[in-house]
Amino acid sequence: MGGNSPCASCKLLRRRCAKDCIFSPYFPSDDPHKFAIVHKVFGASNVSKMLQELPVHQRADAVSSLVYEANARMQHEPVIPTSQMGPDDDKSFHLQNSLSQYLNYGSSSNAIHDSLKKESIFGDMIS
Repeated sequence: MGGNSPCASCKLLRRRCAKDCIFSPYFPSDDPHKFAIVHKVFGASNVSKMLQELPVHQRADAVSSLVYEANARMQHEPVIPTSQMGPDDDKSFHLQNSLSQYLNYGSSSNAIHDSLKKESIFGDMIS
């Protein structure tokens, strides 16, 4: 706030709180968790840019929305649908399925032996 008590943003970022600090009206020093979670999700620089682009009468609502969104993101870990899985995720899935098939105690030893043919270091097959 520019006075004796810095805002939550300046406290967390360990900087001096100027009189014209953009965060001080919206992140008071008595509620540091509010800024900490917004900073963790969006970053102080991004929040500062957002607030500066908005008219003053809309900033309080924007901060409320940012706090709400940051809390929601921190509480609920995102779930990645299989349609968005990368190629490495898909390989891992198939390897785990293959491994579980080979470790299945009900399968015959011939099926396992046939699927896991061994090669020597020279490239010829070992039976």
